[in-house]
Amino acid sequence: MNILVVDDEHDVKDLFEQRFRKEIRNGEVKFGFALSGEDALNYLSDLSHEAVLILSDINMPGMSGLELLEKIKAKDTKPQPMVMMVTAYGDAENFNRAKELGADDFLTKPVDFMLLKEKLNLNK
Repeated sequence: MNILVVDDEHDVKDLFEQRFRKEIRNGEVKFGFALSGEDALNYLSDLSHEAVLILSDINMPGMSGLELLEKIKAKDTKPQPMVMMVTAYGDAENFNRAKELGADDFLTKPVDFMLLKEKLNLNK
């Protein structure tokens, strides 16, 4: 499973690689990382990168995660990647807006990695 993590915090890459160390080693997941919505769109436009799942922070400078979600869902990509929105704010407004725009799921920070692995069917 190819996963693109979009977050403006630099330490997120190390955190995901640490928490998914076994799954990466076993070839179950492959991660890509983008520090902004713009970087994520560039990553996705490169045909060598096919993200099956996108985990995007909502609150980022420049293009927000909600704007990125809207652009991803507007593309006629087949199959459409699954998009999980991640935010430190579990407020109803962001949740409802993300659902309106086509988010497949919604996670709050700090990310519960056991829950995320369950959602991805990686808990074995």
